[in-house]
Amino acid sequence: MSGIHYKKRVLMLLAEGFELIETSCFTDVLAWASFQEHVDITVTSASRSGAVKSAFGGFVVTPELSISELDLSVYDALAVPGGMEWAGFFNDALSDEFSDTIKHFTQHNKPVAAVCVASASIANTGGLSGKYATIYHSLTGKHKANLEKLGAMFVDKPLVKDSNITTSTGPGTAVEVALSLLGDLTDAEVVTTTREMMRIPEPKDDWYKPQV
Repeated sequence: MSGIHYKKRVLMLLAEGFELIETSCFTDVLAWASFQEHVDITVTSASRSGAVKSAFGGFVVTPELSISELDLSVYDALAVPGGMEWAGFFNDALSDEFSDTIKHFTQHNKPVAAVCVASASIANTGGLSGKYATIYHSLTGKHKANLEKLGAMFVDKPLVKDSNITTSTGPGTAVEVALSLLGDLTDAEVVTTTREMMRIPEPKDDWYKPQV
């Protein structure tokens, strides 16, 4: 492997009402990647304060740290799973604590990956102003409209990457977002090997159809 060793630390922000699948894709993909002897990626979870409850199933998760305890300088990338508005997701995801944390990563051009409506968290900081991005988009159009109001250029694709920021449209995109983040932290060979180990197929053409 040309003597390259990837030792990286990823911060994952968890909000009340988060979606489990969008969270587990980050933890599992990055852990599976670390089975390769030259890859060592750790994921640290953090919330505003203490335990958070998942949107579905009533699972309560206690992150390792609160945001106030973080030393952001030690992290190489940021992952933000999405969640459900009715479950309180945006109370945390649009908070000052989340915004200040996100700004550190966008302002230092570190990789940032957001799934589904977590794109709103990035946009809320100004981090998507003038950038191509996407978000969950239904017939109401409210998430798309909000993203554009905050300066993003909406693209109706399942995954959109603009420089160091990856955004996506829904829970089913989470594994590809995690692989995209893995690619930002390592290289294409690591991503391919991880995909093969986990039996994750390449998306077919119809995966890229518009949401509405």
